[in-house]
Amino acid sequence: MDRIFLVGIGMLCLIAETAYAGGDPTKGAIVFRKCMSCHSIDEGKNRTGPSLFGVVGRPVAGIAEFRYSNAMRTFASDGKVWDEATLAIYLPAPRDVVPGTAMAFAGLRKPEDVANIIAYLKDPASAQ
Repeated sequence: MDRIFLVGIGMLCLIAETAYAGGDPTKGAIVFRKCMSCHSIDEGKNRTGPSLFGVVGRPVAGIAEFRYSNAMRTFASDGKVWDEATLAIYLPAPRDVVPGTAMAFAGLRKPEDVANIIAYLKDPASAQ
């Protein structure tokens, strides 16, 4: 079972390597609408989920005042950072990457949506 999981994660890593290349932040702002019921892009404005302001480059479970699930804190325990590669693996299948996460969202199925939302999260002001 563990071997199958690791092979699956490895395959996601290969896909993720190209998934975030060349994203369009304007299209990412449109994709972000799927996230807005639980997340904000405003600094310090947490909702059901944490604010995603500055998430690219931020440590996983890195907002001190947000109450993360045990699963997310465990996922973060080895110092993971929400870099582009990690987001590209996580966004298509959050519950597979972090089993037991409180996040109910099933994930983004289209690689272009993943690339676009990462581009948007990197620089929301660039979405015109």
